[in-house]
Amino acid sequence: MNEDESKIINDQTAASEADKETAGEAGGQPAENQTAGDNAAEAVQQPAEDTGAEPAAEEAYGATAAGGAEALMDAANGGGKGPVKKESAKSVAFEWIKDILIAIIIAAVVIQFVKPTIVKEQSMEPNFYANDYLFVSKQSYRTDGPQRGDVIVFKSDLLTESGEKKLLIKRVIGLPGETIDVKDGDVYVDGKAIDQSFTKDGWTNGDIEGLVVPKGEYFCMGDNRLVSIDSRDPSVGCVEKSRIVGKVVFRLYPFSKIGTIKNPLK
Repeated sequence: MNEDESKIINDQTAASEADKETAGEAGGQPAENQTAGDNAAEAVQQPAEDTGAEPAAEEAYGATAAGGAEALMDAANGGGKGPVKKESAKSVAFEWIKDILIAIIIAAVVIQFVKPTIVKEQSMEPNFYANDYLFVSKQSYRTDGPQRGDVIVFKSDLLTESGEKKLLIKRVIGLPGETIDVKDGDVYVDGKAIDQSFTKDGWTNGDIEGLVVPKGEYFCMGDNRLVSIDSRDPSVGCVEKSRIVGKVVFRLYPFSKIGTIKNPLK
């Protein structure tokens, strides 16, 4: 073998070994790339799982905020709805009972102090009309008696169609011990004429001379003097304080006249 042939063989051998190494490296690289690909897939998959966890947490938080105690109880019961619904029904029933009891107590307290009254006739026009809805204070005269000009509700001996005693609404004109006179359309208290501008006609019919109001009683008249049956009539007479239900303090209806009741003689 000459030198040129030996060189050719050696070059072929070197090339063959180089090809083997190249093939070996090329064959090993896909395995490394596959492993890296798997790692990349895991890296990509993990954020996807983490991203999925965040909306779930927000949803759970939203359910807690919306459901309040019920959602917390659901979680405590392992997500079961039966015990929570039962407990919720008991809670609602308890709240209803509590509200009803509170309403009853408030109503009982109000009844002790206030009596709703509806005007039925015309004797107090033009200041009060039929179907006016009024509140009467039952505690106004516990210590002091009525003042001149107060509008009061009292029990009379007049009877309704069903045979019950009527409650009358009138205005206090004369106080205990005062002398009342009615003549020529004017009303005098202890000899002094009183204002009648608040009455319907500004005039009082009838004749009364020297009527002294008994102790503990009040001389009362309606503002519509021409039709009112009041202390001028023996069937009513002066009103004993013990018969007074209370003082009219507030008008609820009609809404156009809602408000407290003013005293025109103060």
